[in-house]
Amino acid sequence: MDEDELDRALRAAQDGDEESFRMLYRDVQPRLIRFAGALVGGDAEDVTSEAWLQIARDLPSFRGDLDGFRGWTATITRHRALDHLRRRSRRPGSDMPAEELVTMAADADTELDALDGIATEQALRLIAELPRDQAEAVLLRVVVGLDAKSAGKVLGKRSGAVRTAAYRGLRRLAERLSASRTAPGEAPGESAADTRRLVQGDKSGGSGAEGVT
Repeated sequence: MDEDELDRALRAAQDGDEESFRMLYRDVQPRLIRFAGALVGGDAEDVTSEAWLQIARDLPSFRGDLDGFRGWTATITRHRALDHLRRRSRRPGSDMPAEELVTMAADADTELDALDGIATEQALRLIAELPRDQAEAVLLRVVVGLDAKSAGKVLGKRSGAVRTAAYRGLRRLAERLSASRTAPGEAPGESAADTRRLVQGDKSGGSGAEGVT
């Protein structure tokens, strides 16, 4: 589905068209489930379900284009993930503070099986181990597919700071993937090469999301 068709679907969904809303869901949900998975692990589906309740409720009042919509849904998902971590930190027997947003390794999820390149299960675990600012920047730019300006709005930061954090995170990922053992069935250096390509794209000011849908 091309961007123009999705942009038309966005307008129709705001007017109450259910099929158009499903088209938007199919486009955005895989991005959000990966994003939330790196933030809250196996609770990603619960978090995105809560996010979609708000998205559906507030969609008629949304103002912006398709990229803005993706950024808006990522912002809502991030807020629900933070709320979820705060609730979990208050449960008996849990001593994980909410600030530990992306230091947990994400659990495997069936929706991650089809990911390629940087968005493999292995890479998502590695992203979750990055410093928080780098992890969120990489997730928003590479996994969700936002540009630096849109990602900056989600995080409340300037686009230059997001671009720098993403570049540093991707460079660190490239180093880790290069040092890791090659996965069965994977060509040596394949993941690292994909990551280096993304690093170069981000360094030059691109989104760094080519090939990630």
